[in-house]
Amino acid sequence: MRPALVILVVGLSPNLIGENTPNLRNFVRQGAMRPLKTVTPAVTCTVQATLATGLTPAGHGAVANGWYFRDLSEVWLWRQSNRLIGGEKIWDAAKAKNPDFTCAKMFWWYNMCASADWGATPRPQYPADGRKIPDHYAYPSSLRDELNAKLGMFPLFKFWGPATDVTSSEWIARATMHVMETRNPTLALCYLPHLDYNLQRLGPDLAHPRLQQDLQEVDAVCGELMAAAERQGRDVIVVSEYGITRVSDAVHINRALREAGFLALRVENGRELLDAGESKAFAVADHQYAHVYVQDGTLVNEVRDVVSGLEGVEQVLDAEEKREHGLDHPRSGELIAIAQSDRWFSYYYWLDDERAPDFARTVDIHRKPGYDPVELFIDGRISWPMLKVGAHVMRQKLGMRSLLEVVSVQETARVRGSHGRLTEDPADGPLVISSRPDLLAGETVEATGFKQLVLDHVFGA
Repeated sequence: MRPALVILVVGLSPNLIGENTPNLRNFVRQGAMRPLKTVTPAVTCTVQATLATGLTPAGHGAVANGWYFRDLSEVWLWRQSNRLIGGEKIWDAAKAKNPDFTCAKMFWWYNMCASADWGATPRPQYPADGRKIPDHYAYPSSLRDELNAKLGMFPLFKFWGPATDVTSSEWIARATMHVMETRNPTLALCYLPHLDYNLQRLGPDLAHPRLQQDLQEVDAVCGELMAAAERQGRDVIVVSEYGITRVSDAVHINRALREAGFLALRVENGRELLDAGESKAFAVADHQYAHVYVQDGTLVNEVRDVVSGLEGVEQVLDAEEKREHGLDHPRSGELIAIAQSDRWFSYYYWLDDERAPDFARTVDIHRKPGYDPVELFIDGRISWPMLKVGAHVMRQKLGMRSLLEVVSVQETARVRGSHGRLTEDPADGPLVISSRPDLLAGETVEATGFKQLVLDHVFGA
């Protein structure tokens, strides 16, 4: 067996590799790069599940970053149990070839209760007093304490939200290098989310100084990882999940379904909450895709007419078209909406902002029934945001509960980049770079073939 390191650099595309990324540019020159022919929706959980299993969403079940759990009558995003994902994983296939194979899965998604040997993933503490304390989950559990002692607590608020920067990617990279040095796994999987943030905030604007800085920062982190791999005699694979394309604004799909009479709501303390179980139809919005769940089969055509008539919607997939896209899984909606290339879907379902749910203006990825990229911004109407944050922290330290309301519900146009659709130009899409050019013989790498590609690096083609 030959040890390997896989670095997943979110949002990296061929057109981003250049003078701001000397380490990655040299790596391409010394090895080989190919476009990754990814699956749809091209979102984190779906693509990572495909990379790990070699299956389409119809096979592994991660039809998006979250879905409607029909038996619970609830929408859940960003679940972490590996048992949600069907199919044989890379590390299980490798162990079947050689029982001495080991794997460290560092911050790749669906990382709880996985059968890899070591792993870590974001997992804040939620005390009963309402606080959210930065932390991570690791296995074995002693690894959590070991990493926190060496690196400090995982910087959760730098991993997602308005304060995101390179800090979380640096922490993950150093945690990965520590596990590589102390455990020497045959395969190490490392996840670097840094580029994703400003690509969504600013769009793929290579002329923007902030994006240039981001590229330099993530390139430096990749350089450290590749140097550590070289010291250990590891092959290196760099991969990305999707490319980011420029967008102008959101499509409010649930508001349209509400106005057409399909949504059910309940009111608590004057705030409206989506009642998914009682709704005739509703959408789980996820970037440029939205799963539309139609709970009365006789209404499918009617719902499709409403959704397909929305400005900003390019296509609505029915049962046959879902099969063609590899999305014919029970977790998928009866219909799947795809946005035009310059639009994305919001989860918003309220018509009056004063009646928006209390979590709408907070960073709360688990409570919102859809993805919300506006969480990357501080509400532009807040004059002194750090003062507001400081007051919130002080109230919590005094034992008082409070909501940190810093996210706008009106500024969807601030989001300038999104993903989910396949990019029209491969140079704007995801990629695979390998230190073994002999293993990248074709013109592209199928996402469903990535699992075998990794096994070929470890065991030989």
